[in-house]
Amino acid sequence: MLAVSLETTLLHHPRKRLIDNMDIQERNGRSCSENIVDMIDVDEENFAISSSSAADAAFDAVIGCIEDIIMEGEFQQLQQNFMEKYYLEFDNSDENKLSYTPIFNEYVNLLEKHLEQQMMERIPGFNMDAFTELLVQHKEEVAGDIFDMLLTFTDFIAFKDMFLEYRADKEGRGPDLSQGLVVTPLITAGSKHTDSTESQ
Repeated sequence: MLAVSLETTLLHHPRKRLIDNMDIQERNGRSCSENIVDMIDVDEENFAISSSSAADAAFDAVIGCIEDIIMEGEFQQLQQNFMEKYYLEFDNSDENKLSYTPIFNEYVNLLEKHLEQQMMERIPGFNMDAFTELLVQHKEEVAGDIFDMLLTFTDFIAFKDMFLEYRADKEGRGPDLSQGLVVTPLITAGSKHTDSTESQ
Protein backbone atom coordinates (compact mmCIF):
# COMPACT_ATOMS: atom_id res chain seq x y z
CA MET A 1 0.00 0.00 0.00
CA LEU A 2 1.16 3.48 -0.83
CA ALA A 3 0.01 6.32 1.39
CA VAL A 4 -0.41 9.66 -0.33
CA SER A 5 -1.15 12.72 1.79
CA LEU A 6 -3.91 15.05 0.70
CA GLU A 7 -1.47 17.92 0.43
CA THR A 8 0.79 15.93 -1.90
CA THR A 9 -2.15 14.81 -3.99
CA LEU A 10 -3.25 18.41 -4.45
CA LEU A 11 0.22 19.83 -5.02
CA HIS A 12 -0.33 20.45 -8.72
CA HIS A 13 -4.10 20.77 -8.72
CA PRO A 14 -5.84 24.09 -9.52
CA ARG A 15 -7.70 23.90 -6.21
CA LYS A 16 -4.39 23.73 -4.35
CA ARG A 17 -4.73 27.27 -3.01
CA LEU A 18 -7.76 26.26 -0.95
CA ILE A 19 -5.82 23.62 0.88
CA ASP A 20 -2.41 25.28 0.60
CA ASN A 21 -0.70 25.41 3.96
CA MET A 22 -3.60 23.70 5.69
CA ASP A 23 -2.38 21.70 8.64
CA ILE A 24 -4.68 18.76 8.22
CA GLN A 25 -4.28 16.56 11.27
CA GLU A 26 -6.12 13.62 12.74
CA ARG A 27 -8.70 14.70 15.28
CA ASN A 28 -9.88 12.60 18.21
CA GLY A 29 -13.46 13.92 18.30
CA ARG A 30 -15.99 13.80 15.48
CA SER A 31 -16.08 17.15 13.71
CA CYS A 32 -16.49 18.60 10.24
CA SER A 33 -12.72 18.62 9.83
CA GLU A 34 -12.70 14.83 9.98
CA ASN A 35 -14.37 14.88 6.62
CA ILE A 36 -11.14 16.14 5.12
CA VAL A 37 -9.15 13.12 4.08
CA ASP A 38 -5.82 12.92 5.91
CA MET A 39 -4.41 10.00 3.98
CA ILE A 40 -5.46 8.16 0.87
CA ASP A 41 -4.39 4.52 0.69
CA VAL A 42 -4.05 3.15 -2.81
CA ASP A 43 -2.52 0.05 -4.40
CA GLU A 44 0.52 0.85 -6.51
CA GLU A 45 -1.35 -0.33 -9.60
CA ASN A 46 -4.26 1.96 -8.78
CA PHE A 47 -2.08 5.02 -8.27
CA ALA A 48 -3.92 6.77 -11.07
CA ILE A 49 -6.21 8.25 -8.46
CA SER A 50 -7.64 11.51 -9.62
CA SER A 51 -6.32 14.49 -7.73
CA SER A 52 -9.58 16.22 -8.50
CA SER A 53 -11.50 13.61 -6.51
CA ALA A 54 -9.36 14.40 -3.46
CA ALA A 55 -9.83 18.11 -4.11
CA ASP A 56 -13.58 17.55 -4.49
CA ALA A 57 -13.64 15.70 -1.17
CA ALA A 58 -11.76 18.56 0.50
CA PHE A 59 -14.11 21.13 -1.06
CA ASP A 60 -17.13 19.14 0.13
CA ALA A 61 -15.64 18.93 3.62
CA VAL A 62 -15.15 22.70 3.71
CA ILE A 63 -18.78 23.18 2.63
CA GLY A 64 -19.80 20.79 5.41
CA CYS A 65 -17.88 22.87 7.95
CA ILE A 66 -19.51 26.05 6.70
CA GLU A 67 -22.92 24.39 6.93
CA ASP A 68 -22.18 23.44 10.56
CA ILE A 69 -21.05 26.97 11.43
CA ILE A 70 -24.02 28.79 9.89
CA MET A 71 -26.43 26.46 11.66
CA GLU A 72 -24.86 27.14 15.06
CA GLY A 73 -26.64 29.47 17.44
CA GLU A 74 -23.77 31.95 17.61
CA PHE A 75 -23.81 32.65 13.86
CA GLN A 76 -27.62 32.71 13.76
CA GLN A 77 -27.71 35.18 16.65
CA LEU A 78 -25.12 37.47 15.03
CA GLN A 79 -27.09 37.54 11.79
CA GLN A 80 -30.45 37.97 13.53
CA ASN A 81 -29.20 40.86 15.69
CA PHE A 82 -27.64 42.58 12.69
CA MET A 83 -30.78 42.29 10.58
CA GLU A 84 -32.97 43.42 13.46
CA LYS A 85 -30.77 46.48 13.88
CA TYR A 86 -30.92 47.60 10.23
CA TYR A 87 -33.96 46.10 8.47
CA LEU A 88 -35.99 49.33 8.62
CA GLU A 89 -33.29 51.08 6.55
CA PHE A 90 -34.14 48.98 3.48
CA ASP A 91 -37.03 49.60 1.12
CA ASN A 92 -38.07 48.05 -2.16
CA SER A 93 -37.14 50.93 -4.42
CA ASP A 94 -34.88 50.62 -7.45
CA GLU A 95 -32.62 53.34 -6.13
CA ASN A 96 -30.16 52.32 -3.43
CA LYS A 97 -29.60 54.67 -0.52
CA LEU A 98 -26.10 55.81 0.38
CA SER A 99 -26.65 54.40 3.87
CA TYR A 100 -26.69 50.85 2.45
CA THR A 101 -22.94 50.84 1.74
CA PRO A 102 -21.69 51.15 5.34
CA ILE A 103 -24.33 48.63 6.46
CA PHE A 104 -23.16 46.16 3.82
CA ASN A 105 -19.51 46.69 4.81
CA GLU A 106 -20.32 46.20 8.49
CA TYR A 107 -22.24 43.00 7.68
CA VAL A 108 -19.34 41.59 5.68
CA ASN A 109 -16.84 42.52 8.39
CA LEU A 110 -18.93 41.00 11.16
CA LEU A 111 -20.28 37.79 9.65
CA GLU A 112 -17.61 36.90 7.12
CA LYS A 113 -14.93 37.49 9.74
CA HIS A 114 -16.82 35.25 12.19
CA LEU A 115 -17.18 32.53 9.55
CA GLU A 116 -13.52 32.77 8.55
CA GLN A 117 -12.37 32.67 12.18
CA GLN A 118 -14.48 29.58 12.85
CA MET A 119 -13.15 27.91 9.69
CA MET A 120 -9.55 28.63 10.68
CA GLU A 121 -10.17 27.05 14.10
CA ARG A 122 -11.52 23.92 12.43
CA ILE A 123 -9.14 23.86 9.45
CA PRO A 124 -5.88 25.65 10.31
CA GLY A 125 -4.53 27.57 7.33
CA PHE A 126 -7.95 27.97 5.70
CA ASN A 127 -7.94 30.76 3.10
CA MET A 128 -11.33 32.47 2.63
CA ASP A 129 -10.30 34.36 -0.52
CA ALA A 130 -9.16 31.18 -2.27
CA PHE A 131 -12.32 29.41 -1.14
CA THR A 132 -14.52 32.23 -2.44
CA GLU A 133 -12.95 31.85 -5.90
CA LEU A 134 -13.65 28.11 -5.84
CA LEU A 135 -17.18 28.69 -4.62
CA VAL A 136 -18.04 30.81 -7.64
CA GLN A 137 -16.63 28.13 -9.96
CA HIS A 138 -18.59 25.35 -8.26
CA LYS A 139 -21.80 27.10 -7.25
CA GLU A 140 -23.92 24.33 -8.83
CA GLU A 141 -22.43 21.86 -6.35
CA VAL A 142 -23.39 23.85 -3.25
CA ALA A 143 -26.84 23.71 -1.64
CA GLY A 144 -28.89 26.77 -2.58
CA ASP A 145 -29.40 28.12 0.94
CA ILE A 146 -25.70 27.95 1.76
CA PHE A 147 -24.68 29.50 -1.54
CA ASP A 148 -27.27 32.28 -1.14
CA MET A 149 -26.02 33.07 2.36
CA LEU A 150 -22.38 33.12 1.23
CA LEU A 151 -23.38 35.27 -1.73
CA THR A 152 -24.57 37.98 0.68
CA PHE A 153 -20.91 38.57 1.54
CA THR A 154 -19.96 39.48 -2.03
CA ASP A 155 -23.15 40.41 -3.90
CA PHE A 156 -24.88 43.59 -2.74
CA ILE A 157 -28.14 42.71 -4.54
CA ALA A 158 -28.33 39.37 -2.68
CA PHE A 159 -27.60 41.25 0.55
CA LYS A 160 -30.35 43.80 -0.12
CA ASP A 161 -32.82 41.04 -1.10
CA MET A 162 -32.10 39.27 2.18
CA PHE A 163 -33.01 42.45 4.08
CA LEU A 164 -36.13 43.06 1.98
CA GLU A 165 -37.35 39.50 2.66
CA TYR A 166 -36.63 39.90 6.35
CA ARG A 167 -38.52 43.19 6.49
CA ALA A 168 -41.49 41.75 4.59
CA ASP A 169 -41.65 38.85 7.06
CA LYS A 170 -41.40 41.20 10.05
CA GLU A 171 -44.21 43.35 8.67
CA GLY A 172 -46.41 40.37 7.79
CA ARG A 173 -45.98 40.83 4.05
CA GLY A 174 -44.27 37.50 3.45
CA PRO A 175 -45.71 35.08 0.93
CA ASP A 176 -49.07 33.61 1.95
CA LEU A 177 -48.56 29.89 1.68
CA SER A 178 -52.01 29.04 3.01
CA GLN A 179 -53.49 29.20 -0.49
CA GLY A 180 -50.85 26.86 -1.90
CA LEU A 181 -52.34 23.67 -0.49
CA VAL A 182 -55.86 22.71 -1.44
CA VAL A 183 -57.44 19.43 -0.35
CA THR A 184 -60.12 18.03 -2.63
CA PRO A 185 -62.03 14.79 -2.16
CA LEU A 186 -61.43 11.98 -4.62
CA ILE A 187 -65.06 10.98 -4.45
CA THR A 188 -67.68 13.66 -4.89
CA ALA A 189 -70.67 13.81 -2.58
CA GLY A 190 -73.62 11.80 -3.83
CA SER A 191 -71.55 9.49 -6.02
CA LYS A 192 -71.91 5.78 -5.42
CA HIS A 193 -68.70 4.24 -4.06
CA THR A 194 -68.21 0.63 -5.03
CA ASP A 195 -65.76 -1.62 -3.35
CA SER A 196 -64.28 -4.70 -5.01
CA THR A 197 -65.84 -6.85 -2.25
CA GLU A 198 -69.32 -5.43 -2.94
CA SER A 199 -69.27 -6.56 -6.56
CA GLN A 200 -68.70 -10.21 -5.63
